[in-house]
Amino acid sequence: MQAVKVEARGIQLSYGTTPVLRDITLTVEPGEFFALLGPSGSGKSTLLRLIAGFNRHQAGELFVGGRDVTGVPPWKRNVGMVFQNYALWPHMTVAMNVAFGLEERRMPRDEVARRVDAALELVGLQGYGARRPGQLSGGQQQRVALARTLAIEPQVLLLDEPLSNLDARLRVQMRHELLRLHKRLGITTLFVTHDQEEAMTICDRIAVLDQGVIQQIGTPVELFDRPANRFVAQFVGSVNFLGEASFRPHAVRILEGGEPAPDDGLHLEGVIENGEFLGEFVRYAIRVNEHVVTADQAHRRGAQPLPAGHAVRLFVPRNEIRNIAP
Repeated sequence: MQAVKVEARGIQLSYGTTPVLRDITLTVEPGEFFALLGPSGSGKSTLLRLIAGFNRHQAGELFVGGRDVTGVPPWKRNVGMVFQNYALWPHMTVAMNVAFGLEERRMPRDEVARRVDAALELVGLQGYGARRPGQLSGGQQQRVALARTLAIEPQVLLLDEPLSNLDARLRVQMRHELLRLHKRLGITTLFVTHDQEEAMTICDRIAVLDQGVIQQIGTPVELFDRPANRFVAQFVGSVNFLGEASFRPHAVRILEGGEPAPDDGLHLEGVIENGEFLGEFVRYAIRVNEHVVTADQAHRRGAQPLPAGHAVRLFVPRNEIRNIAP
């Protein structure tokens, strides 16, 4: 599979008088694992479907591998898409589902069989070809949908919230599987999700969307450490705002007893409103005048969370504080 570049230049799309995508400009490099991240209604799935050819923009240009695909139907774009609900045919076997796109392309039977076997091997489902989707777990069904897409050997792989129907443990497992598969194939991949943890753990770069507008594009570390505005700061992780200053909960240090406060940073005094024990750390909500500051403190074995009403002193290092635009 040859890795190609995907480029959107000034893309605009409206449903009637309602703008859905506003001046979308981005470049996904060949072989990149790229995420479209945002809340429901942000336009991320609409953009993915536009790249697949299921939506049509009213303005702008869209290039796949240097070719302008505006107006090109989905089956002629050599782009593969895995849908959120997998869209498997329940009356067909696994092998028949994987072969479906190949047979639609009128490929010879021996080539279809070869590609089906290869795709099932890629996703770890050798020997499952005779089963039907109803006999598989959710994770296995997701792999069948992925194998069906990979069998056509697309230039670009599009994943629309592919893990959202899985339980928490299986989502983590499948994240690792997707990353392993991407490293093996090197195929240009666009991954839509509203889960910032999913995007940050497996993707090279992320575009954060809100109300049809790209708010920021960057690596996970860039988005977390240097958010462009308050929306990105709040959507990519948790954040505290005090005026124009912002800082992450893990940067807040609760000073114990008579512990002296370092000089270079922000000093605060407050009262604990509540604490949530989350295993590795305790997340405190601390009342500081008219603000509530969130502080994440590492849990030490045997230590009890501080009680509500307990007065505390807080310190935030200066290098952890950012001034964020609205």
